[in-house]
Amino acid sequence: MANIIITGASSGIGFEAVLDLTANKEHKVIALARSADKLRKLHEIATSLNYDGGTLYPAQFDIVNDNYEEALLPFIKSKFDSVDILINNAGALINKPFMETSLAEFADSLNSNFMGHIAMIQHIAPLMNNGGHIVNISSMGGFQGSAKFAGLSAYSASKAALAVLTECLAEEFKEQQIKVNCLALGSSQTEMFEAAFPDAQAGTLAFEMGRYVAEFAQNGHKFYNGKILPVAMTTP
Repeated sequence: MANIIITGASSGIGFEAVLDLTANKEHKVIALARSADKLRKLHEIATSLNYDGGTLYPAQFDIVNDNYEEALLPFIKSKFDSVDILINNAGALINKPFMETSLAEFADSLNSNFMGHIAMIQHIAPLMNNGGHIVNISSMGGFQGSAKFAGLSAYSASKAALAVLTECLAEEFKEQQIKVNCLALGSSQTEMFEAAFPDAQAGTLAFEMGRYVAEFAQNGHKFYNGKILPVAMTTP
């Protein structure tokens, strides 16, 4: 049995990962997202697909702007005695030339893709068991040496920050035996990808990547710690 928290659960990879995680009747999953409507849809589909599966607790929460002490932590403690897995999947993508991207837009990208995850980790890590696993979802755009794309400077820089944070936290959490890893995902056919690149075709489908993320979250810490792992079919 595992108690799991995942952010960015209302669409794309996070949505599909939740469906995979709740297929196991032993799992309890708290799914966080900003959209209550999309969370209701997630709950309906998960209940239909996994009618004899795990327990899903959807919760509307903005990891950047909402109150952790008053809203999120009491909710988690009402459902879980402790946390085994945290998947930091929430994020936002802006496709805009560097010289046209304002400082406010860079700040928004850093908040969504980096600072919000810092807040999650600082509040959830004290609730985690020894042997727990934190999975940070980054991007190939933030992976050193990978091919880069014009217009993604804010997104890629914020994802790179999350990747390096992963290496730092693996050292800091050694005493608690909490493993921290980062998946640098290649393109996947999600709502966010389609909004940023309307005419492009991603390399994988959202359900394929979601299944991979779910599997890694459950088992990756048995083999890795402090690693930034590229998940893509191309090199670089």
